[in-house]
Amino acid sequence: MIQTPEFPRDIYASRRTRLAQSIRHQSGQGVVILETAGEKYRNRDSDFPYRHDSDFYYLTGFSEPGATLVMVVSKESSQSILFCRPKDLEREIWDGWRLGPETAPSTLGIDVAFANTEINQKLPEYLSNQSAVYARLSNTAEQNQQLQNWLAQVKSQSRIGLTSPAALFDIETIIHEMRLFKDAHEIQIMHQAGKIAAQGHMRAMQSSRAGLREYHLEAELLHAFRHAGAQSVAYNSIVASGANACVLHHRAGNAELKDGDLCLIDAGCELDGYASDITRTFPINGQFSPAQKAVYEIVLAAQEAAIAVTKIGYDFQAPHDAALKIITQGLLDLGLINRQTIGSVDNAIETKAYQRFYMHRTSHWLGMDVHDVGSYREPSSKSSPQPWRSLQENMVLTIEPGIYIRKSDDIDPQYWDIGIRIEDDALVTSAECELMSRDVPVKVSEIEYLMKHPS
Repeated sequence: MIQTPEFPRDIYASRRTRLAQSIRHQSGQGVVILETAGEKYRNRDSDFPYRHDSDFYYLTGFSEPGATLVMVVSKESSQSILFCRPKDLEREIWDGWRLGPETAPSTLGIDVAFANTEINQKLPEYLSNQSAVYARLSNTAEQNQQLQNWLAQVKSQSRIGLTSPAALFDIETIIHEMRLFKDAHEIQIMHQAGKIAAQGHMRAMQSSRAGLREYHLEAELLHAFRHAGAQSVAYNSIVASGANACVLHHRAGNAELKDGDLCLIDAGCELDGYASDITRTFPINGQFSPAQKAVYEIVLAAQEAAIAVTKIGYDFQAPHDAALKIITQGLLDLGLINRQTIGSVDNAIETKAYQRFYMHRTSHWLGMDVHDVGSYREPSSKSSPQPWRSLQENMVLTIEPGIYIRKSDDIDPQYWDIGIRIEDDALVTSAECELMSRDVPVKVSEIEYLMKHPS
């Protein structure tokens, strides 16, 4: 975890400094209370693999369970306090090494650290004579009760002159705005995560052949991710062959890969807390049929149109609108939308005739979480509804149009069970956006070449 001299303490310290500045701007002073994620029980004597809370990790770089970050922010300064698991030789024999409060300050760059067993004693002290608390408003009932208990302890000492905070603010609002804009450290990790995910997709493509099962391709993805150093998948991998490709969140199962069918893979890895998110669709036998190619080319053109407007000067909605126009025109051209009944592209969009074949949006933020935090609307706008968020440098979003054609009596059979999605990760820059996931082929000719010439 964090046992190397290369741990970037200054990066996390600078984020805490920026958080303190935001608190001063909002209320002048306050106390931040931010817990990491808890461990989750899987079944008898077994937990799910632990994954830290993203907001907590963003401010600390600390990935152990049982930890809480407290920041005491005044007009002149701020102090960072970590409550973490104490050293325990017996538990470390069973569960692994713990950093411990003794070495946490020097390792993490935190001002002071205590064992988490001391939090109920220490927190009322930090809350005394403070005007505001910054915590999650979405806390669990247990966490809310704990906060109320700490505040009650402070109020009980009012006769000796102590005052308790009168205002409660949502800490997530501030942190999520910070996380929307990636710094150089984050961008470097996300670039590498994109490369690792691309390797997994190429490995799966090159392994594809009729007679295998979806889970065989999932295994190729997992091998590539872990072999390259990624700690986990960023989300449950979607490996969907044949008709399953028309199920948006189909988990890799035991369906057989069949000659002539397509396979849609939506998969990404998590590297050092950051997600990649790539989707590719390819023919199981390595050769697109004419109908598959026709639909694929529409989706690819839609993605290219969306990419062209993923830059400063456009808003978050612009890539979706651009992709939607291309997809709707393509559906009309293929006869999947009845031109005589619906008429023009604009009318097909207005009546949402496309939704039968394209039912999701084109983008979402990407970062520590695969569907990352940050407002999609301008948070400072007073108008209702708020306008879509303007794209700014160092935002990262996905671009993932798709077409899904289920078997139906009113559909030409050559298009039955064609499900195609193409997804890449885009970094907004001062010029054109940068695609961080294009190490995996995307054009028809490139995909067919790769599958015919496995390395």
